[in-house]
Amino acid sequence: MVKLDILFDKLRFEEKALYNTATKKGLDVRLVDSRNIIMDTDDLELRQREFGDILLQRSISHFRGQFLTYCLELCGYKVINDSKIGEVCGNKLLTSMILKKNNIPTPKSYFSFNSDSAVEFIESVDFNSNPVVFKPVIGSWGRGVFPVRNRETGKIIIEMREESTSPFSNIFYFQELIHRPPRDIRCIVVGDKLVAAVYRYSSEDEWRTNVAKGGKAELIEVTNELEDLALKAANVVGKGILGIDMMEDEARGLLVHEINNTVEFRGASLATGIDVADMIVEYAKNYETN
Repeated sequence: MVKLDILFDKLRFEEKALYNTATKKGLDVRLVDSRNIIMDTDDLELRQREFGDILLQRSISHFRGQFLTYCLELCGYKVINDSKIGEVCGNKLLTSMILKKNNIPTPKSYFSFNSDSAVEFIESVDFNSNPVVFKPVIGSWGRGVFPVRNRETGKIIIEMREESTSPFSNIFYFQELIHRPPRDIRCIVVGDKLVAAVYRYSSEDEWRTNVAKGGKAELIEVTNELEDLALKAANVVGKGILGIDMMEDEARGLLVHEINNTVEFRGASLATGIDVADMIVEYAKNYETN
């Protein structure tokens, strides 16, 4: 019997659904609070007997999840998603570069590495025709994401970043503001299959489409184009459990703008009726043979 551990730092719908599904399937499953794990370098063999055969990494904190995954992999554990996937998908700059390098259609993004060069970039933007969006390099749920439609807003954001003590405060990531309908598309890829896809609509008085920000999910017809693009995007970062986010550009069609490492699927499950948790548990159960 496969022993499955679900690592978390906040119990959400997704972690509970995964646990309940694994229990119903008769798996030996545990919920493990990653905040309480202590690792050391002298008991690696002991650590190899402490956790399950397969570990689902579900920590919300990018850094907690990423560094814990590094440790567990060095102890010989199989973690989904692995550290290579987490490293890329948790960093928007890396994601944008890798998508572009692999010819995946993606919005044009701009990076600068101190406030002076960020201001220089803002001064160069033609906001009448090409407004941009500021995004923190590390982050989720749309936090810290701002539309920049004029120089004044851009410079205020840069000043705010200068006051931050974060080591990422001098990394500025801007992305073109896509001319799209008031929605985006969330695709959930498990292994080599697109298992669910939905439109995500923004809530009233909110331009971001994140369900965490009150957005709603709606069933979408999965076309060959949508499926092919979702699977291609997933493959360039690695095989695992991923949320591929796309936008519908009026001129260029579908563009992949983000890939999520610890994907939330409540909205997709409710909108489609697809038991995403079941598909994830089946993937984890058969991970060694996938």
